Amino acid sequence: MPPADPQVFALPPGVDFARELVQGLVQRMRDEPPEAMARVRLILNAGRMSRRVREEFDGLGTRFLPRIELISDLARVPMPGLPAPVPALRRKLELACLVDRLARGLPGFETGSGVFSLTDSLLALLAEMQSEGVHPEVFERLDIQASHAEHWRQSLAFIRIVSRYFETDLDAEGRQRRVVETMARTWADRPPQERIILAGSTGSRGATRLLMQAVAALPRGALVLPGFDFDMPEPAWASLCSGPIPIEDHPQFRFRALLDGLTLSPAQVARWTETLPEAPGRNALVSLALRPAPVTDQWMREGQALADLPAACANVTLIEATDPRQESLAIALVLREAVFRGKKAALISPDRMLTRRVAAALDRWSILPDDSAGQPLPLTAPGRLIRHLARLPGRKIPMESLLVILKHPLVATGSALRGAHLRLTREFELSLRRKGPAFPDAEALRDWGGTADPERQHWSDWLAALIDAVPAGGNHPVSAWLETLSALLDGFAAGPGGSVAASELWLGEAGQAAFRTLSDLAAQDETGLTVSAANFADLIDTLLNEGQVRSTLAAHPLVTFLGTLEARAHGAELVVLAGLNEKSWPEAPSPDPWLSRKMRLDAGLLLPERQIGLSAHDFQQAIAAPEVVLSRARRDSEAETVPSRWLNRLLNLAGGLTAAQGPEALAQMRARGARFLDLASQLDLPQERLAPAPPGLRRAPRPRRVRASFR
Repeated sequence: MPPADPQVFALPPGVDFARELVQGLVQRMRDEPPEAMARVRLILNAGRMSRRVREEFDGLGTRFLPRIELISDLARVPMPGLPAPVPALRRKLELACLVDRLARGLPGFETGSGVFSLTDSLLALLAEMQSEGVHPEVFERLDIQASHAEHWRQSLAFIRIVSRYFETDLDAEGRQRRVVETMARTWADRPPQERIILAGSTGSRGATRLLMQAVAALPRGALVLPGFDFDMPEPAWASLCSGPIPIEDHPQFRFRALLDGLTLSPAQVARWTETLPEAPGRNALVSLALRPAPVTDQWMREGQALADLPAACANVTLIEATDPRQESLAIALVLREAVFRGKKAALISPDRMLTRRVAAALDRWSILPDDSAGQPLPLTAPGRLIRHLARLPGRKIPMESLLVILKHPLVATGSALRGAHLRLTREFELSLRRKGPAFPDAEALRDWGGTADPERQHWSDWLAALIDAVPAGGNHPVSAWLETLSALLDGFAAGPGGSVAASELWLGEAGQAAFRTLSDLAAQDETGLTVSAANFADLIDTLLNEGQVRSTLAAHPLVTFLGTLEARAHGAELVVLAGLNEKSWPEAPSPDPWLSRKMRLDAGLLLPERQIGLSAHDFQQAIAAPEVVLSRARRDSEAETVPSRWLNRLLNLAGGLTAAQGPEALAQMRARGARFLDLASQLDLPQERLAPAPPGLRRAPRPRRVRASFR
């Protein structure tokens, strides 16, 4: 049982969490000797938070630092009798064997889904079971005969078999929970004498929540919660768990669940520091707008207490663009103006396509943002070539696919005849478009190259030999498909008469990441899994999608692109919340082909609303920044968009508070956004019709390019 008064602290949205965490810790230890800080164990939630905390300590001068750890590091802590976690790729291939047998035995099960897409969802389910401590015996007690379809009965029978098979083989999530359980038992018997502080986590996963409860129960343990809503009254807190189904899509629900486990009320959570947020009035408005659905009648009563909304929203700008292109240009102008004013700016959005559009627009002024997510590996040059070649087997090669590969910037880079290769590719393309065939094969290539030109004949023989090596189809082991893909990669990168060692295939960060991906697949393929060409291409896609490549160019120090998780640790003066539409903020929950929502609730697993609640919490923290820009596009490439539920609530609430001058505040927010939309419209005009650029939009010097080398 936890002590009578667990040490649970929090910081409100709108304060720099990393800075206040360090300031509060230093203040609490001001009367202790300097070396006492080195005995403090500080457990953080993410690597970026760890870097920010170290930077804040560095800014305080020479001093001892605490022992900074990450929650994810616990999965690798040595424990007697606890083996190392099973590699994720090996687990995926083992599960794929079982899923493949299921698909063969039940052809109608999830028709249209590939083997590896089903495998990824099953892998996530098993990891969630281990993290949440859900034993396979739970599925034995689920009664689905009367109220569920036959599909769910079949999937549940399969999960019962698979979950027992993997009960002893722990992945990283399962091993982390075992380590946390062992630590909690040890601490309960022999509490450590050192000070242990866990900061920055919301306790959204079962293993993390268990660790937080164990730390809070220690005599010298403390929790520091991020983005805690001190403006939320007790009736609103009580409504989060009042019904039969918990309101997990509320931003503060995870804190309520954690406090219930500690037998604490929200009123017992203390402030870590007394620093107030930049805009307390805005925090109160957002807190009221995000109230749970059962108590939204509080809008009419508590909303009248909000005063002077124009002042509360003075630093909030609303951009409602007509399409994603205009939105990206307007955001780029916002960031460019921030650079001119010397302000630290951050763009936060889960829409990666939008962030890439903004990065392209910023290139007009030679501003390279520091993108925390980097570039997806499938979009890099090596990743694109691997994906193109992985989709060649099992079908006739279309003319377009072959030409895309031949024109790839990495093809024939290992040959001294790269220029000749491009010239012959152009001549071959002209011949194909004039005379065909639509599906060129090795025979057609040799016929085209059978001339008196030895260079043309040599080139066509090289390409014909590579096409002959492409398998026609059928089911083969993953290792055989991988050997074929490696041979094609080496052949195309080497070029006619060249070598892959002299090519640029594996150079740079992207080349190294792609090489590691294929090497890991070759090292872990011990299952003998036999798949079709299409399924192997899907496997390559899923493996590449797990990789990210950071840019090797010198990024601008004032402009950062962040994901929603990384934004918790970042302190920026200007924050842009972009893509505020449904299915983006929040993202639509991924469909679960294995368990229905009712089955998940009965088994004690996480509901789909959990991710929505985490996104809502990230939104509540980010909108509390000193200066905020909210942006959305009214229409995408397909149809009109729906505003994000949080933005919709905020605008509707503010617009209805006439006594607090809500309509005036909205008009000012839209007016500030209209200025950037007008400038964005000018950027789309021809160059001769552009007005002279304002001082803040003049071209900046290009950053220095850092050469990447393969070592």
